[in-house]
Amino acid sequence: MSNTNLSEREKIAERLKEARSLAGLSQENASRMLNIPRPAISEIEAGRRKVSAEEIIQFAKLYKVSTSWLLLKDGQEENEMDEQLKVAARELSKMNENDRKKLLEILKIFPNK
Repeated sequence: MSNTNLSEREKIAERLKEARSLAGLSQENASRMLNIPRPAISEIEAGRRKVSAEEIIQFAKLYKVSTSWLLLKDGQEENEMDEQLKVAARELSKMNENDRKKLLEILKIFPNK
């Protein structure tokens, strides 16, 4: 989804939803773990509800992402790469060793930039 025409609140909402999804959590799971009502999570992710600083910190800890990335701070591209690498590492850790070796061999085929 292109987010060039979205407000900052909507962009943050998009990041929160993406981070939750990449963390493998449903809104219900996040709701229980954060002690925030599930409808509030839905409203936040839709960009219809503001998020407090305390909530941003809670979300970042639960989803294992940086608060800077969630808040669209400077160095965004670098932070996005860091977050993508963290997600990739998490997914790799879930694979069995044989599949991980196969994937790493496939990655060697791609050219380096």
